[in-house]
Amino acid sequence: MPAHDVQVVSAARRMSYGEQLARCARKFPDRVAFQHGARSVTFPELDERVTRLANALHERGVERGSRVAILMHNRIEVVEGYLAACRLGAMAVPLNFRLLPDEIAYILGDCGAAAMLVDEQLAGVAAKAMTGIDELRTVLATGGREADAGPHAESYDDALASASTTPPGIDVAENEPAFIMYTSGTTGRPKGAVLSHLNLVMAAFTGLAVSGGLRTGADVSLLGVPMFHIAGLSTSIRGLIDGGRVVIHSAANFDPVSVVDVLEREQITNCFFVPSQWQAICAVPGVKDRRLALRNLVWGASPAPPSVLQALQDTFPDAPAYCAFGQTEMSPTTTLLRSEDAVRKMGSVGTPLPSIEVRIVDEEMRDVPVGEVGEVVYRGPTMMLGYWNKPEETAAAFAGGWFHSGDLCRMDDEGYIYVVDRKKDMIISGGENIYCAEVEDAIDSHPKVAEVAVVGIPHPKWVQTPCAVIVPVDPADPPGEQEIIEHCRTRLASYKKPTSVVVVDALPRNASGKVQKFRLREQLAGTASP
Repeated sequence: MPAHDVQVVSAARRMSYGEQLARCARKFPDRVAFQHGARSVTFPELDERVTRLANALHERGVERGSRVAILMHNRIEVVEGYLAACRLGAMAVPLNFRLLPDEIAYILGDCGAAAMLVDEQLAGVAAKAMTGIDELRTVLATGGREADAGPHAESYDDALASASTTPPGIDVAENEPAFIMYTSGTTGRPKGAVLSHLNLVMAAFTGLAVSGGLRTGADVSLLGVPMFHIAGLSTSIRGLIDGGRVVIHSAANFDPVSVVDVLEREQITNCFFVPSQWQAICAVPGVKDRRLALRNLVWGASPAPPSVLQALQDTFPDAPAYCAFGQTEMSPTTTLLRSEDAVRKMGSVGTPLPSIEVRIVDEEMRDVPVGEVGEVVYRGPTMMLGYWNKPEETAAAFAGGWFHSGDLCRMDDEGYIYVVDRKKDMIISGGENIYCAEVEDAIDSHPKVAEVAVVGIPHPKWVQTPCAVIVPVDPADPPGEQEIIEHCRTRLASYKKPTSVVVVDALPRNASGKVQKFRLREQLAGTASP
């Protein structure tokens, strides 16, 4: 066989994302791939722009294994950056657009980024973050604001316009690294989870399983969460599997009213939001009367209290709601709670996906009995390659040949998994284990409580006791400390009830919607329970 044919046939076997885009461009020449506001691109248009960007980056020194940082709000250029890096065999590094320059600088230095793509709104932030990082010599900025992005910055559009449309011809294997996803940092400095093309291909097929199966080109997915988040990444590459349209929505300032408007206007069939966002969407006046096409609702990233699940069921009775549970290091989904089990297995995160092996183990990696609490560990094809530049942390994460999630869980006799707490969040009070999530569920049922987070604070006798940090429904009428403690007496064993209550305007959250309990602990560091 001629060498050219060998190369073509080899590429045709690949599920690396650079090749998968080219495949979609051939299969779906007239379909819109992505839409953002008034702008849309078809699969062939996207394929050409990605090729141009890949060649532009290659001309500027980006090679196989290089890291390409992307600091942008939700927009089509984010997808172009992801896929251009994939096409070169480089690694895309999505950056949280809410981070401060020093936090971004840490990630740029940690991953050793060779290039960065920035939008006009974040150009100034990028310039500050790059101060002192001499290795980062290539910066492409959108919107004519390249001058604000530092001395080396060039126009993104000009770079594409002058680049070749001939594919770079780099054969990228599925097991090569594709992304470095920096974890959300709920417990401190983020770590870079290295995900391969294969990890993400399997994750994409998982997404199809979550949404009830493959309906080629028939689905319209809303991407309303930040694209730097693993859920945003999963949604952004979903269309490369099923040929469906992805509508990109702003995630900088979540507005439930505008989300409902988009759901109706674009006839969205599938979407993912975190529980607090679904709660706000369900509370939009008149949402039940809107002409919606929703086929599947998916929630995840943090536990959903029963009140949110009930609101979803009441607001969207014809659209099944799925809980997709997992974490960035698993690309991300590991278990799924299907809609038909939502009431019968309230509080569960479901059963393992077919491709994932799951165990619940003690500190010695022994399986715990059914119903008892242990750490859930995983194996499967979506398991990350490791943490970037952190061999000790990688070794600890894979101790015993399984990925250690850090989640404390129990499994019932039907194989359904229940998350009890994060291992690092568990409170040990007088030798007794207290799981914050259990206390939070009890407090969440109080009518005056809008949100709650429980953390451990020092105690002179018991070492630690629970402190409830509460956002009230009505700031003018917050629940009193004794009121909350008495509320918990009838729902929890005495040693589990909080010994103090702090009322706040809002809980500290990261851009993924997760409560940052380490910040609460910092704020309460000088507090001790009497």
